[in-house]
Parts: sequence; structure tokens; C-alpha cells
Amino acid sequence: MNAKVFGVELADELRGIVREPAALFFSIVMPVAFFALFVSLFGKLGSGGLSAGTTMLTTFGAFGVISVVLMNPGIGVAADRERGWLRAKQVSAVPIGVTLSAKVVASLPYAAGVLVAMTATAAITGALDAPVPALLRILGVLLLGALPFALLSLAIGFQVGTGAAAAVLNAVLIPSAVLSGLWMPLEIMPAFFADVARFLPTYHLARLALAQLTGAPALAHALVLLGTTIVAAALAAVSYRHARS
Repeated sequence: MNAKVFGVELADELRGIVREPAALFFSIVMPVAFFALFVSLFGKLGSGGLSAGTTMLTTFGAFGVISVVLMNPGIGVAADRERGWLRAKQVSAVPIGVTLSAKVVASLPYAAGVLVAMTATAAITGALDAPVPALLRILGVLLLGALPFALLSLAIGFQVGTGAAAAVLNAVLIPSAVLSGLWMPLEIMPAFFADVARFLPTYHLARLALAQLTGAPALAHALVLLGTTIVAAALAAVSYRHARS
């Protein structure tokens, strides 16, 4: 029964993302447009045997996935709260966990679509030189590693309105992307950026994805993301209990 209900909730959430133009633009269109610009300018450069366009898939890919899963669940929850739909769900026969899980899972196909669009762009510009298994590993790592950002999005959506949610989530997303080197390599940024980046889960997600190409040690990055997931889940649970009506 729960599986059938989850399917209905999921289908509704998938349609709902398209109905949110602000979330659609900032979380899907903008990351792909940024990637297309940078890969067309720098994609064929490279070092360490990898083209810049290939390594950009891990950094811009992390940004794209985080954009989708950070923006959409939180804005959706905030919108549900504003129109009283979340309160109705809380007293309905549908378990609230099913509804919230559907919001998170619904963002994943769009996140995967962003990654596919970026991969196609890199291939079209001649800047892609990674084998298919490595690309699939990057896809899996980025989608799985996006969980803590989806939980953080829910925590924020429980506390603020739709417009405020978009503003707060962008205030989290953009500085994190810059400081983590998701747009520009940390090597060309001021030294303190690299010092700050090591404390940001966005940095560790991109490095975990990059390790799928380079074979670099990845355990530390995975542990940081696991810890972040636990903290974000606790924040989401507390925020839900004290959700503003």
C-alpha cells in the first residue's frame, strides 16, 4: 500500500518541480548554462592526463546536483506549508514520511538530467575523455552524496516561506560553490579559499566524484558526507517538529 501511495506522491512531486519556474531556473537551467560556458572556453585544456572538460564534470556536476536537491524539496515544503497542504498531509492517512521522501526522490531524476546534459555538452565540444564506467560512478556518487543537501533543504523549508526559502537556499548554495572551487579551481583562488573549503561538504562531494577519475583516496570525503547526512537529518527532524504553520 505504501509503495502505491509513494508512487502517486512521487508523480505529483515530479510535476510540481516543473510548475516552480524559479526553482527550475536556478537549479536546472543555470548550472547547465554555466557549465556550457566554461567548458567551451577551457574544456580542452588539461593536466594529469585528464581534460578540463572531464574534471569539470565532477565540480560543475556537484554544483548541478546540489542545486537541484537543495532548491526543490525545500521550496516545495515551504509552498505546501503556505497553502495548508502540509498540515492536511500530517492528519491524513498518508504517512508524512512518504510525502517527504517523495519530495527528495523526485529531485533525483532532474539532478541526473543535469548531469546527462553536462556530459553531452562536454562530448559535443570534444572535451570529454572519460570512459563510461567512470561516468556512471560519478553519477552514482553525486546522486547519493546529495542526500545531506536535500535534508538541509527540508529543514529550511519547514521554517520559512516560499520566497524566503529560495533566497536562503541560494545564500547557502552560491557561497558554498565558490568557496569549494566548484566554479573555478581552488589552485587559482586566494589561499584561504582552500582552507575554508575543507570544512564544506560541497568540497568533499566534488572531491569524492573526482576520485572516481583519478583513483585518489576517497574514504575521508565519504566520512565527511556521512557525518553531514546525520547532522542534516537531525536538523530536518527538529525543524519538522517545530515547523511554522
